Amino acid sequence: MSISKNTVTTSPGPDPQTSLQKERAKAAFDPVKMHYFLEGSKERAEIIKTMTQQMERDPIMVADASYYDLTKAQQRELTAVRINRIARYLETESFDDFQRRLSLLGVFDPQTSTRIGVNLGLFISCIRGNGTPEQLTYWALNKETVYIKGIYGCFGMTEMAHGSNVAGLETTATFDEETDEFVINTPHIGATKWWIGGAAHSATHCTVYARLKVKGEDYGVKTFVVPLRDSNHDLNPGVTVGDIGAKMGRDGIDNGWIQFSNVRIPRFFMLQKWCKVSREGEVTLPPLEQLSYSALLGGRVTMCMDSFRMCARMSTIALRYAIGRRQFKPANADEDDPTVLETQLIDYPLHQKRLFPYLAASYVLSQGALKIERTIESTLSGLDDAVEQDDYNGIMKGIDEMKSLFIDSGSMKSTCTWLAAEAIDQCRQACGGHGYSSYSGFGKAYNDWVVQCTWEGDNNVLAVSIGKPLLKHVIAVIDNDKVVKGSSAFLSDTKQFVGEGKGDKPVLTTKDDILDLKKFIRGLEVCIIRITHQSALTVKAQKGNFDFVGGDLVIISKLKCYHYLLDEFVKQTEATEHKDLQPYLLDLARLFAASLVLDRFSGTFLTYNVISSSLVGKLSSEIIPDLNAAIRPHIATLTDSFQQSDMIVNSAIANYDGNIYENYFKTVKQQNPPSITKAPYSGALEAMLNRPSLEARDRFEKTGEAAFELSKE
Repeated sequence: MSISKNTVTTSPGPDPQTSLQKERAKAAFDPVKMHYFLEGSKERAEIIKTMTQQMERDPIMVADASYYDLTKAQQRELTAVRINRIARYLETESFDDFQRRLSLLGVFDPQTSTRIGVNLGLFISCIRGNGTPEQLTYWALNKETVYIKGIYGCFGMTEMAHGSNVAGLETTATFDEETDEFVINTPHIGATKWWIGGAAHSATHCTVYARLKVKGEDYGVKTFVVPLRDSNHDLNPGVTVGDIGAKMGRDGIDNGWIQFSNVRIPRFFMLQKWCKVSREGEVTLPPLEQLSYSALLGGRVTMCMDSFRMCARMSTIALRYAIGRRQFKPANADEDDPTVLETQLIDYPLHQKRLFPYLAASYVLSQGALKIERTIESTLSGLDDAVEQDDYNGIMKGIDEMKSLFIDSGSMKSTCTWLAAEAIDQCRQACGGHGYSSYSGFGKAYNDWVVQCTWEGDNNVLAVSIGKPLLKHVIAVIDNDKVVKGSSAFLSDTKQFVGEGKGDKPVLTTKDDILDLKKFIRGLEVCIIRITHQSALTVKAQKGNFDFVGGDLVIISKLKCYHYLLDEFVKQTEATEHKDLQPYLLDLARLFAASLVLDRFSGTFLTYNVISSSLVGKLSSEIIPDLNAAIRPHIATLTDSFQQSDMIVNSAIANYDGNIYENYFKTVKQQNPPSITKAPYSGALEAMLNRPSLEARDRFEKTGEAAFELSKE
């Protein structure tokens, strides 16, 4: 009989807990300091931990395994209750801190954070981006929307027949000069607003994207605030809404559809920072039409941070499981020796190759997400100030910065959300059968996550839209010696690397070139330059038709994102005050570069002569295995550095204590009590198993005495 710990066993069982403890005992650096780096500062990291503690202790906000067994109706109810609760936190903390709280909430309950984010993010951001200061003050502050009070907003861009092509939306806003009103109308079923978060039950108002029509002329898509419900929460006349029903995930969000039947709103309900319509029907158009879509940028930036936190959570689950889980004895071990343990999953080179890149990605994404967060705030604030002061030069400077932000946020949103979706699925598969259990956390995480690959810009379409301006930059550099600014400034060097005798010289020729991150980044820049230049030549040959290079534009967008991420990560690693962390951070960046960039895009690097063919062969045989081996001793500490508590991780197979099997079994029994021995549908099973014989059910009419009597002639 073994010593009783959690449960009584008659012989020693697996001991994953000790395996994880041994890994932690080998810590070579302080995970708390590493957490400071990941969150951008000690102050920010401590705020994150405080907020985590608050939500762990809050009986309404706390998450556990019961989350995975909720019906759609229960999810909707829980989400509403949690929004009511979290609104109380908003009353006592700054908006910046509340955004951090939502970022944390998005890790373990994304449907609640999104339902709030539609109101505070998309609805308010649309007003901020398109409304005058007075309109923003009225709708956001006077109406108390920013405090999740008074009114609740939704974001009416997407239509049933149009999503990514925003310029093609068909809802109309026709100006009626006699009444000084706009008439909002849904002309046909295809123009029905669709997927509108909050519309089904929550929202009282909607920022509606509709075609501005004045005196018979169509001025394109502009933005309007349209009330949906009155103070009794009853629908206004002419407004029809419905629930779009069950989705692949995030059923806690009341996504709905909206149809407008000649709904009238005052002229001043049109958001008029950029586009203005006077009482006489005179229209002033914006200096840049894309400014109307600035509301989307906040969501895209948020998704970059979400991608970091989700990759961190998934990596933590899969790697803790890989440390504790053992399968198969070593090939050279004596099968009959009872002292020889089976091999930890994490020690298999294939397992390292599968999982370590996603851990590295979590780290690299963290700094890019922080930078894009800071950039959007400074850009929008600067633009708001310039507009308020009627500073033309400041407005034009802000517009240039916005163009750069569109590229950076778009490439980041598409590439990072793709990467996180891939990480969730691959981490699940690496956990074998137990990863398929809802209680592991992967299933709901994946179903809730993958919408990010299609909302606020379908990733492929978004990536194409990012590749186009980069291609135009290269054409302008070649034809007009344009100087490109911002994170794409390296495109100004295009003439150095393309053209006669310049496009066939490799940049990465040795292993050291790959491990030298600055040299690698330069190689990445050259790769982007050469593929973009070749795509530009194709577009010229096709008389300006970009459709012929759609696939290349997606690759360009991905590589642009990886350049942004690596460049910022190296800068922040060099700048950190915790110099003892640098070797570990640099190894993670090298693995990210070698595995997720170079190995994935080796064909592109080879095609454009950025790397020598002999060096590509060393990637999988030497470079990546060596980097994995360097990272292997620090896996437990690297995952602990995310400082994601058991509630945040919310996985029965990945608690901090490492006691995989006890925790998993306890969760299963708790959520599915074995004392309940019959199912609600047990009657159907019993009827099936205990049914009388066919003869009895035929009343023995075909057998025995009946058959004898009836067969007489």
